[in-house]
Amino acid sequence: MLTYADIDGNKKALLLEVDDVLFPVKDYLLQVYYLFAHLLEYTETAPPAAELTGFLKTAYERHGEAGLFGRAAEAFAIDPKYRVQFEGMHKTARLPAKLLLYQATLNLMRAAQAAGKRLLIFTDGDPTIQLNKLRHVEWHGLDQAVKVYFQTELRSKGYDPLDYLLHENGLQAADALYIHAGEGRDPAFLDRLDCLAVNHFLEPPAVSRNPQTNNE
Repeated sequence: MLTYADIDGNKKALLLEVDDVLFPVKDYLLQVYYLFAHLLEYTETAPPAAELTGFLKTAYERHGEAGLFGRAAEAFAIDPKYRVQFEGMHKTARLPAKLLLYQATLNLMRAAQAAGKRLLIFTDGDPTIQLNKLRHVEWHGLDQAVKVYFQTELRSKGYDPLDYLLHENGLQAADALYIHAGEGRDPAFLDRLDCLAVNHFLEPPAVSRNPQTNNE
């Protein structure tokens, strides 16, 4: 298991993804499913929220997010019109519980901040969903130190996301280390930037069987 002390001291910035890097993405999704199930029970009186929540949790853990609403709709005869609410809640849900940073990620960010390094969230995916996740994180004060960059938003404006981030912060590619989720989710700029899978920092049983990095 690595710690901040194992990182090249010449790095000036840490770039971090959100999902499964700051916190387990399932901690967000399962709360969205819980809220949706209770909305449906309140609106239609059925299915029971506990049953639908349990179904969504199991289906997600076994099959992932793809087609999840369709499987639930078939199993519980949910009106297709509720797909709009299901998808919309991923963007606007007010979670009942804070999203807790991995302890290893929290330690890493604290150590980097203490060493005068920049903390830059550099996330892909739907910007609205990613922003909603970040709003619910328990930052322990680190929110005052981080800057957030949404790759999808930057691409939509015609920018190369990495070039934009580096230029805005007066950095060269060699100055930054990108912490990503690994497990087949390599960043598109893997060959342009030193990248390290977060699993290297996480304690078992969270450690990946195949941690990925381009600078081992």
